Amino acid sequence: MAINTYADRYRYWRYSAFRWRSQLSVAQKIGLALVMAGLTGLLAQVRIPLWFTPVPLTGQVFAVLLSGVLLGAGYGSLSQALYLGIGACGVPWYQGWQGGIGYLSHTATLGYLIGFIAAPLIIGGLIERYIAARKFLLQLGIMIVGVAIIYLFGAAYLGVMLHTGLGETIKLAVVPFIPLDIAKAAAVAGISTALLPKASYTREADKEKYPASY
Repeated sequence: MAINTYADRYRYWRYSAFRWRSQLSVAQKIGLALVMAGLTGLLAQVRIPLWFTPVPLTGQVFAVLLSGVLLGAGYGSLSQALYLGIGACGVPWYQGWQGGIGYLSHTATLGYLIGFIAAPLIIGGLIERYIAARKFLLQLGIMIVGVAIIYLFGAAYLGVMLHTGLGETIKLAVVPFIPLDIAKAAAVAGISTALLPKASYTREADKEKYPASY
């Protein structure tokens, strides 16, 4: 009986948390976006250079995917726009504690940073619109789509910068990162499945199909 009681409390807590988030003021939501931008900057320092590509392994993708879950489409995307924009102004929170326009003009990873802004739009948009999308397998699929969007922007920019063909670009910009990014996607999918309420807290398109049981 205690287990059911605690489970009910948890379901109510997560529903209340997301309902609270959806009702925050614009200034408060921007504040949360800054927090996620900071987390992205911290995870950028979890960095493993690879000798065969100018793109290192980092922890940023985890924060990017999570921003779409926690903040939704608009503010999740804003968090990454703030990460890119504030870093461009000189705050050293890009990988290796670097920052500034000079870094962006020479880095091979600018495309990924732009992809960071795009990915939460899809992730947050699907999560906010469909309660059915909050189950693990669908969450995993959504996170993988988010990773693919990041790859698309990252590979396109790297190919143009290095003047490489499609096959070589994929070898440099995509293939080395797939195993770790799939693991990140699975981890975020697990977190999001546990955190996301399985009832309506905003304007979901399928809310009539799901009773308000939190």
